[in-house]
Amino acid sequence: MAEAAAPATEEVEGEPKKKKPILLIAVIALSVILLIVSVVFGTLFMSGYFAHKSEAAAHEKVDELDKAAEEARAMPEGPSKVKKEAEATRFENTYLQIDKEFMTNITNSKKVMVVQIAVMTHYDARVFDNVKKHEFAIRSAILDVMRQSTEADTAKGNFRTELAAKIKDVMNEMLMKYEDFGGIEDVFFTSFVMQ
Repeated sequence: MAEAAAPATEEVEGEPKKKKPILLIAVIALSVILLIVSVVFGTLFMSGYFAHKSEAAAHEKVDELDKAAEEARAMPEGPSKVKKEAEATRFENTYLQIDKEFMTNITNSKKVMVVQIAVMTHYDARVFDNVKKHEFAIRSAILDVMRQSTEADTAKGNFRTELAAKIKDVMNEMLMKYEDFGGIEDVFFTSFVMQ
């Protein structure tokens, strides 16, 4: 009987032993597959694969901003012209009287020239703000232009027109130097005295 009992125990003991390795292999295989899948997804997540759509949208936004910045750089900087309401092709003239008069000697002469000027622009008030902001530099440049006038120059019929054109050019040069935009369209003498 001992022998009969022994084989029965062996069968009972043998069956669980056979199920155990199959179950163990299935659990290990599932664990390995789960580990591989999690490593793959983790790698893709860390590399930004799943954020690709949002990054593409971000890159598109950056590209749009770059294009807008390039367009802004391509446009002329500074004030914009002010159009008249009734006529789309004409621009409004705006004037500024420079408060202090300009007085200088005529080159190689005892004569003195004293002028007061006004400037005109088609652009907005920023041009005049720039003129006021850099008044000292502009005054100095205008006086240098006026000092270069000789008595022979003053005898010419178009002296005032030429002097106004030179003053306009030097004012625009100074504004370009300091503000990267001139904007002075014309210079007028509101007072002109030579003694």
